[in-house]
Amino acid sequence: MHLAFVSRVLGLMLMVFSTSMLVPIIFATIYQENTLPMFFLAFTITMIVGFLSWLPARDMKGEIRIRDGFIITVLFWLVLSTFGALPFALSQETNLSFIDALFESISGLTTTGATVFTNLEDLPKSILYYRQQLQWLGGIGIVVIAVSILPMIGVGGMQIYKAETPGPIKDTKLTPRIAETANALFKIYVFLTVVCAIAYWVAGMSWFDALSHSFSTISIGGFSTYDESLGHFDNNAVLTIASIFMVVSGLNFALHYTAWHARSIRSYISDPEARLFVLVILFGILVTTYFLYTTASMPNEEILFVGVFQLISILTTTGFTTTEFHLWPSFLPFFLILLSFFGACAGSTGGGIKMGRILIMSQQVVREIYRLIHPNAVLPIKTKKHKIPERVTDGIWAFFGIYFFIFYVMVLLLLANNLDYITAWSATAASFNNLGPGLGAVAENYADLNAMSKAILCSGMLLGRLEVFTLLVVLSPTFWRN
Repeated sequence: MHLAFVSRVLGLMLMVFSTSMLVPIIFATIYQENTLPMFFLAFTITMIVGFLSWLPARDMKGEIRIRDGFIITVLFWLVLSTFGALPFALSQETNLSFIDALFESISGLTTTGATVFTNLEDLPKSILYYRQQLQWLGGIGIVVIAVSILPMIGVGGMQIYKAETPGPIKDTKLTPRIAETANALFKIYVFLTVVCAIAYWVAGMSWFDALSHSFSTISIGGFSTYDESLGHFDNNAVLTIASIFMVVSGLNFALHYTAWHARSIRSYISDPEARLFVLVILFGILVTTYFLYTTASMPNEEILFVGVFQLISILTTTGFTTTEFHLWPSFLPFFLILLSFFGACAGSTGGGIKMGRILIMSQQVVREIYRLIHPNAVLPIKTKKHKIPERVTDGIWAFFGIYFFIFYVMVLLLLANNLDYITAWSATAASFNNLGPGLGAVAENYADLNAMSKAILCSGMLLGRLEVFTLLVVLSPTFWRN
């Protein structure tokens, strides 16, 4: 591993990220807010640190090795989250401690959507925009975006792409060059964001709210500019638009590329993971609307729009809300959060275990049951007529095991910090699955948690965003041996 080489790449990426802190200055100017000096100071600090990291090794060239890719990915998310917290920590309007500022920054970049803010409507527009921008950047993955510029300085980016991209993606390279792949994904991401923003604006949002919520919708982040989230608008058209784009963003972006390139929706129909994703959504909608109807939890005319929206929002790990769903009949809140473990598809901006893994695990369970009856049967696991290697299935089960081991370790740590079980369980699920809203004391926000609990949840958000193994690999002694 070349530490100087890693420092150079991280420095370059940090300098690129620092420029994003200049965008909120536009909003500070438009709305005549006094946050301009704070954002400029945060930009200056981030740019200088990035430049100093890049300068000593600026002439180094070469291909990033697999170890370099892992360490760059992990360090970049840690470093980026730290510097991303600067505007929150420096702002007098937010009045946040550093751990609160870090929590908000990590929650944004990991597209979790958990927040320590209250009275969002009273915050400056520039701060509100910055929160949404963090989620938008985190959704596509800063590292994946950045690989498009690495070839220009003599650095190949495939190892970073492999370490960063979430889930068991079937098509690692959509185009022959990794930079072209990153550009293709980024263009699709921007296109969906623009279309979503226009749709929100047509539905009645202001241009600022439309832009802000399009960022958090396409990124499956869930941040809003209002405490009531999308419930503030009391608009069924808004809920419908959000539901559609959350489903679209929950699909594998490789399918979007294939569909766009082939000018056909056949790739969606033929993909078994996408079909499972839709089936789980339909099942969840049936259960949710049925229980809302039988328990008379809300007027019948609202059940379809609100129930469908809330189910999709939680299942895709977006985390938007329209109502106090934690007050629904006791079965439903736990059912919804349980579905967040399924999450969205591999290669999407969503969190959770991912539908691709669930699909392969379910096939393996069926195979093992069949083997008990027919011990000598040869039953390979396949997706789209392609055999899944045993190494992949073994890795998925290992992921599943470590996922829930870490999950319950976090629950125990939160219980040790004097949280009740419902709060500890739901907060862990909301952070680890990159969901956002929880139950109990974290149903509305995370402001009242103590610093240690917030630090534990920060680690959970990072582990969830990096899909556990990326971070565990770097922490293992084997990784550091020659």
